Amino acid sequence: MKTERAYKYRFYPTPEQEILLARTFGCVRFVWNAVLRHRTDAFYQRQEKIGYNDASAFLTQLKKQPDTAFLAEVSSVPLQQCLRHQQSAFKHFFAKRARYPRFKSKKQRQSATFASSAFAYRNGLITLAKCQEPLSIRWSRVLPSAPSTVTVSQDRAGRYFISCLCKVDAESL
Repeated sequence: MKTERAYKYRFYPTPEQEILLARTFGCVRFVWNAVLRHRTDAFYQRQEKIGYNDASAFLTQLKKQPDTAFLAEVSSVPLQQCLRHQQSAFKHFFAKRARYPRFKSKKQRQSATFASSAFAYRNGLITLAKCQEPLSIRWSRVLPSAPSTVTVSQDRAGRYFISCLCKVDAESL
């Protein structure tokens, strides 16, 4: 039986990668906040619940507007993953397992999740979408398999981390 396990590593981006990651983090935060505002307004004004499909359509509308055209400069996968995370947050809220989702701040830990279609893993190197060079990761252990998802994050001290989600054989107790 296979289970999923995450492996977290530190990495050191090039100046070009830093710019792209900062732009990606900003766009993910912007989309989270805009869609959360859209969902909140829809509920309080029209008593309408917005699902993932409606949120995705709203994101498409956002990308087409001239004042938010910057959303097209980054990979669309982290933006879609952001909507999936928000849908999960609302699911937990309505099941009374969590509080109402909150707006994201620049001061919090920044993160962006890339699905397998948005990164390449070859010969122990990970290259993100819209990046020319692979990330300079400090590998502390070898990954057991190719990652299915990677999450890139930056803490408040400015350090960058990558978390790789891999399928591994379940260990017996």
